[in-house]
Amino acid sequence: QVQLAESGGGLVQAGGSLRLSCAFSGRTFSNPGMHWFRQAIGKEREFVAALTWVGGRTYYADSVKGRFTISRDNAKNTLYLQMNSLKPEDTAVYYCAANRGIESRKDNIAYWGQGTQVTVSS
Repeated sequence: QVQLAESGGGLVQAGGSLRLSCAFSGRTFSNPGMHWFRQAIGKEREFVAALTWVGGRTYYADSVKGRFTISRDNAKNTLYLQMNSLKPEDTAVYYCAANRGIESRKDNIAYWGQGTQVTVSS
């Protein structure tokens, strides 16, 4: 079982920055894919970014490429999402997720965190 706990959400003005953290514990896969998804009100949960824990290869949705950066701290078992140049359309609940590999389809994700709210005001 894997436990995921997000933190770092909040309210920020457009153009601002936030850093989300995801601390995880428990037994996981040998080389897990660690992900960030988000879900806005009335919309489907969508892929934001992902990273292979071994090797650190990164993947981004086109909508956040160049603005968001996914990273990890191996020693702390923590995943991060640095979000810069935030826009009102980035407003959503952001979820940390773990899977056997990289997966952009939410239905195939093995483990989810509880989510953290990010609100970007215009």
